Amino acid sequence: MDRILLQRIREKDKHAFEELYNKYGAYALRVAAAVTGSAAIAADAVQEAFIRVYYNLDSFDLDRPFEPWFYRILINECKRLLKKGSKVTYISDYMETAWNVSEEDDYNFVEYEELYRAISNLNDKIRIPIILKYLKGFKETEIAQILGLNLNTLKSRLYKGRQKLKKVLKDYGERSREYEL
Repeated sequence: MDRILLQRIREKDKHAFEELYNKYGAYALRVAAAVTGSAAIAADAVQEAFIRVYYNLDSFDLDRPFEPWFYRILINECKRLLKKGSKVTYISDYMETAWNVSEEDDYNFVEYEELYRAISNLNDKIRIPIILKYLKGFKETEIAQILGLNLNTLKSRLYKGRQKLKKVLKDYGERSREYEL
């Protein structure tokens, strides 16, 4: 389906581009927000990523999957905008206003605030693979391709990230039980 849609975009079909945006935009915004920790930067990154897709689609091989290519562009845009020194908003602040950007979310993200705070405190090398694997659902080989990493390097970063998150959440659970007693 993406192949037909992308071909229509190559033929300058504006409705096809709108369909592509509707298909990927909301989740891309969530991923970008998790990567950047800022609603404003995330919105800019998503917009820039779609612009880059539009202008570079002719160089994309339609026989390859679209999503890894798109998310590589999105992650690069997030990194580029963060390097510009934009003001960063913490993920917990963002969650209150913008996590429900898609109707498919039936989750109460307040329950996950500690998890998202822990993820946001990881360094980029660990946080971005965690987001792509566990929040976006990419396969490890796709993430390695998106980030331009060796598969074993990626696996190591995912392992380190899981260990750090387990420790933070264990500490949080112990603090929560202290308050219950």
